[in-house]
Amino acid sequence: MRQVFRHAAFRNPSVLIGGGILLVLLIVALVAPLLTEHDPGTIAPRFRLRGPSDQFLMGTDMLGRDVWTRVVHGARISLLVSTVVASISISIGLLIGLVAGYIRWLDGPMMRAMDGIMAIPGILLAIALVSLSGASLLTVIVAIVIPEIPRVARLVRGVVLSIREEPYVEAAVGLGTPTPKILIQHILPNTIAPLIVQGTYICASAILVEAILSFLGAGLPPEIPTWGNIIAEGRAVFQRAPWIILFPGGFLAVTILAVNILGDGLRDTLDPRMKKRLGA
Repeated sequence: MRQVFRHAAFRNPSVLIGGGILLVLLIVALVAPLLTEHDPGTIAPRFRLRGPSDQFLMGTDMLGRDVWTRVVHGARISLLVSTVVASISISIGLLIGLVAGYIRWLDGPMMRAMDGIMAIPGILLAIALVSLSGASLLTVIVAIVIPEIPRVARLVRGVVLSIREEPYVEAAVGLGTPTPKILIQHILPNTIAPLIVQGTYICASAILVEAILSFLGAGLPPEIPTWGNIIAEGRAVFQRAPWIILFPGGFLAVTILAVNILGDGLRDTLDPRMKKRLGA
């Protein structure tokens, strides 16, 4: 696996570009207190709606809060949500996909349940959960995770259905190898590459959905700065202070673009069929 990542990093420019942008954003999010002079929640009416300047790099909002400070701290929330959502979705979806793909009699019931979840629009489900449980980081994460699990499960199931017919898997079954050992040693390694690629797309989707929920007022509380609620608060004064929307919107667009570029690069590198098409 180390050789795979080394090949991806040095041979595929998409991985370099996407990974480099995300690395910079991650560093900025981690050292946010060192990069800002103001508290993201400090209200200063005398500085309201100030344009970008030396004192306020990205201007201020209608309450006099520093937009740069809020945008940088909002990056923490977006990256945290995307990482946690991807980790939980892949973990649960991997387990469901392995079981459904290998144990034939469980395939039908489990996948029909996944189909039922996929039939519910993700945004509507998230809004319903947030409305019932209240706005919190945990609720937002759960609301985004639920629609992503079936997508991971279907991906893993497809891989398992093709791998379980391979001669070495049939030989292991013929030798009486326990099912958990077959799944872990023979089938699980074949799911790593597609799951890595799927994980990047889940990260991008999670960042976007979190921003949408915050924009609609169904996400995190207003006192917690996120790119979505910063943009939502700036709608009322967009003509007078467009920087309140443009700067967090730019960060949001660049982050999602970087994640998608990274995902495309990893897909091109890790998928043998794609490498053949590209002449690699």
